[in-house]
Amino acid sequence: MYLLFALKTVFCTCTPDKRANGFDKVRSHYKISKIGKLPAVANESSGIARTQKNSFWTHNDSGGKPELYEIDSTGKLLSTKVIPNAQNSDWEDLAQDQLGTLYIGDFGNNGNTKRSLTVYKVPPGNAETEKITFNYADQKDFPPSRDKLNFDCEAFFYHKDNLYLFSKNRSPTNHMVRIYRLPTEKGNCSIAPIDSIAIGTQVTSADISPDGKTFALLTYGKILLFGIDDGMITFKKPLGCLKFPKKQTEALIFVNNTDMIVTNEQRQIFRITYR
Repeated sequence: MYLLFALKTVFCTCTPDKRANGFDKVRSHYKISKIGKLPAVANESSGIARTQKNSFWTHNDSGGKPELYEIDSTGKLLSTKVIPNAQNSDWEDLAQDQLGTLYIGDFGNNGNTKRSLTVYKVPPGNAETEKITFNYADQKDFPPSRDKLNFDCEAFFYHKDNLYLFSKNRSPTNHMVRIYRLPTEKGNCSIAPIDSIAIGTQVTSADISPDGKTFALLTYGKILLFGIDDGMITFKKPLGCLKFPKKQTEALIFVNNTDMIVTNEQRQIFRITYR
């Protein structure tokens, strides 16, 4: 199964995205370099965020310990942070606000059967971990039919007091990716889609550039870039598609307004540099 997955990733192209949505192919504008290897403890890296010390946090996905691992850009393990009052049901991505608060997306939902999902809000320092719970307002059946398996998520980022979630569509026929907006206040919320786009590969991570002008979606085999107008997070401004066949890529972060770091579940770390 892994061989089939690897072949599918290698042969993934940007042509369908250019034809259907107007993306430009941007491979020639970027240099992709392998820069390190994650420590053995982070053997299923599924999210990445900055620390306050120019290093990074990462974590494992479903079944892992409720811990964040601090690493440098080469993958050297610097520290471990246990998240109190949390469990790792299916941690899928990390987000961060301008004050250093971390948001852990415990919203993996492979079977589309969960009626309530969670984001852990981890303030800097020793403040208590808060819990944001939510459900999808547009989901009526648990699980839905095979053509409506759109209630899984592995990607989100913070922007202006909201978290923006991007669905991982598991339907074999319906390839729409949806954006959901979730407020960052503690409590429970029912969220509805605010925009959608057809993408042929599953979205596994997302991030927004520091200047707030671009966001990126990581998928199995490529990275899709979108412009942001007037602070609005939508799919209305597709910018570029970068082919990125680097195995099971699950985590992405902007390190400046153009360059990104990506990790995969084979413990590899890549830097994508605009040139």
